[in-house]
Amino acid sequence: MSKEAAEHQKKAAEHHTHAARHHTEAAKHHEGGQHEKAAHHAHTASGHGHHATHHTEEARKAHMEEHGKK
Repeated sequence: MSKEAAEHQKKAAEHHTHAARHHTEAAKHHEGGQHEKAAHHAHTASGHGHHATHHTEEARKAHMEEHGKK
């Protein structure tokens, strides 16, 4: 895997980790009746999910550029 693809994979993993933490916080706040805080964390988690998807796609592109279609 190219260095560029590997970096994108690492970034995707980081964003997935952040998203998971925010989902966990959102769940806690929902259970506690703090719906505004829950919504904030859910929205932030969604953003990290979008960033993870972007980095996954960039990793795929970098891999394809280096290794071609198989």
